[in-house]
Amino acid sequence: MSERPPREPRRPGARPPFAGRPGGRPAFPPRRPKGGRPPPWEGADDVALLYGWHTVAEALGNPKRKFRRILATENAVNRLAEEGLALPIAPEIVRPSEIDKLLGPDAVHQGLLAEADHLPSPPLSKVAKADLVLVLDQITDPHNVGAIVRSAAAFAVGAIVTTARHSPPATGVLAKSASGGLEHVPFCLVQNLARALTELKDNGMLVVGLDSEGAADLEDTPLRAPLALVLGAEGKGLRQLTRETCDVLARIDLPGVIKSLNVSNAAALSLGMARRALKRN
Repeated sequence: MSERPPREPRRPGARPPFAGRPGGRPAFPPRRPKGGRPPPWEGADDVALLYGWHTVAEALGNPKRKFRRILATENAVNRLAEEGLALPIAPEIVRPSEIDKLLGPDAVHQGLLAEADHLPSPPLSKVAKADLVLVLDQITDPHNVGAIVRSAAAFAVGAIVTTARHSPPATGVLAKSASGGLEHVPFCLVQNLARALTELKDNGMLVVGLDSEGAADLEDTPLRAPLALVLGAEGKGLRQLTRETCDVLARIDLPGVIKSLNVSNAAALSLGMARRALKRN
């Protein structure tokens, strides 16, 4: 089953990306960043949209998050003051309906919408020093990735490694689903996942791919820090080159009638197993 991400809300006042070009695509592929800088998310705006109480409140508490614009209702501003959350810039006081118009009727914004810079992507060399990281192999649904980020924050994951292409940017629906987790778990964006996994291995990391055809249950697989858990998209799973690059493949055995989990649930379960294993070791 292929994942189809929902339409993201457009940044207030922004033009559609690549406006006026057939198919909405750029005439030429984006150039590879120079100087070792991480690549940007493909097709993403340069501004992250953050909405909802937990998402915006956690961002306000993050000194690395740079805000450009904040739209808030009077009630939201009063609540922020009661919680002792200082606003780095003066907010625009609006009615809830004005935020509804920008985000759509289904977005639960709780009177808060912010435009901010994307958080910086750490280098792989720094990521490899964490005791536990997650690697996402072309998981495209922002709801799923957001839920994974939330679990990653709960289990103290050092970073999430993913490709700049075929990955949803950390904005809008993803940020809302992460419920503030974006401020605690950085995304490390890479051009080529197999090369990134090889670099993690060269830095001493054990790379374990989650795969239904794994040799053993993850619970029975010897794990040690530093550890990278690799998850693939629902239906497709890990790509062949990703599978071949992992040190070991492990499965998650389930005792019930249903033998598969949503990828975000599988991430939470595998992170719990990994944390227990690392604590024992």
